Amino acid sequence: MELRIDSRDPRNDRGFSLLEVLLAIAILAIALPVLLGLRNFDLDLQFRSAELRAATILAQEKLLETELSGAFPIGETSGDFQAPPPGVIPTAELANRAIGYRWKRSIMPTPLELIREVRIQIVWPRGQNEETLEVSTYVFAGVTF
Repeated sequence: MELRIDSRDPRNDRGFSLLEVLLAIAILAIALPVLLGLRNFDLDLQFRSAELRAATILAQEKLLETELSGAFPIGETSGDFQAPPPGVIPTAELANRAIGYRWKRSIMPTPLELIREVRIQIVWPRGQNEETLEVSTYVFAGVTF
């Protein structure tokens, strides 16, 4: 049996120097706020995406409501989304379905007498400002006598 003795000198065992530790901390101090800022930006984009999705669905609802009414008088109307959409039985879930969202419908003439342009504008608060989504379509106004 052979007996081995570790020939390493403990004075040669080195850890990290103070300069290396300070450099690592400096890199973390720069990188962490940037990464946290990106996370906050990502959350803001996700929230904005949800707002735009809701506004798009509400605009589609108003366009469909207008088309199904069959009447296209030239002018503007506006309101909010507190009342349930036509054809829907009111429930407690629908009472607060679109808080802060408002709509404005504009029906305008076109160069073609029997065609009307329908514009739906959805407005909602976003921080200190208001965001707006606008959609439009053309409808056949029918025969007028």
